[in-house]
Amino acid sequence: MLTYLARRLAFAIATVLAASVVSFLLVHASGSTPGEITAGSGASPAQVAAENLRLGWDRPLVAQYLSWLGGAVRGNLGVSLIDGHNIWSDLMSRLPVTASIAIFATLLSGILGVAIGVAAAVRGGLLDRAVTVGSGVALSLPQFWVGILLVYLIAIKAHLLPATGYVAFGASPGQYLQSLALPVITLTVTGAAIIARTTRTGMISALRQEHIRTLHALGTPPWRIRYIHALRFAGAPVVSVLGIQFIALFGGSVVIEQLYALPGLGQAASAAIGTNDLPAVQGVVIIATVVVVITNLVLDLVLGALDPKVRTA
Repeated sequence: MLTYLARRLAFAIATVLAASVVSFLLVHASGSTPGEITAGSGASPAQVAAENLRLGWDRPLVAQYLSWLGGAVRGNLGVSLIDGHNIWSDLMSRLPVTASIAIFATLLSGILGVAIGVAAAVRGGLLDRAVTVGSGVALSLPQFWVGILLVYLIAIKAHLLPATGYVAFGASPGQYLQSLALPVITLTVTGAAIIARTTRTGMISALRQEHIRTLHALGTPPWRIRYIHALRFAGAPVVSVLGIQFIALFGGSVVIEQLYALPGLGQAASAAIGTNDLPAVQGVVIIATVVVVITNLVLDLVLGALDPKVRTA
């Protein structure tokens, strides 16, 4: 297990370094320079060149990258070219917003999806067909459209939840949960459908295994067979999908954050790209990469614990 962990850690570090190199090179290949942003649209070429010289843009690429990487390791991602704010502090204040949405949506999708998938596999018949059709419909609905529909029905018509905005947990735990409710429900519609289908398929396969039939013959209680033995057998694919779903929700939060006016990393990425704030773009990429890599590492360890064959693959 220690060898497996060391191998996964090395791969995780290499992934972060590769992503940092790619983002750094893409920023330099974008055609924009920081001097053009800080000097303003009316600046002369000489003024732009002076700004680039002041910001170190004329230094060799390797020297620039190593300098940026050294600062990033110490938690220094530089300052914004637009308003001079500290990028690290800004992204760290936004990270809990995006993380909260992704975590809650993943947990709720997992709970509902597993419950629905197990019920469909165990009961079969009409319920199974209804789950199959319903999950197909849910997967075909665009999240942006689902979000608009929920805002209209729940926020505007029923006045049950706020349509937009974010309240920090420290300010008011109740309002914090209310501000995240609609975004989380929006993401759960498709997320639960994916988990339900995966769980249903895994449970049907598990219930046909020889050791499950043996447990039936030995008189093991049906609930124990279904929710302990069979669900454990079907658990690895479900855990994999949950991990992938969290990564997708975390990395693809731009649309939801824009729709619900949430100050998360997705909104920061959109603003940075729109204003050519190059250091901020690099900062968002590296923070998102680290979160995704950590999630993959945890996912690999969980899958290794569930299935010993994974550790030897």
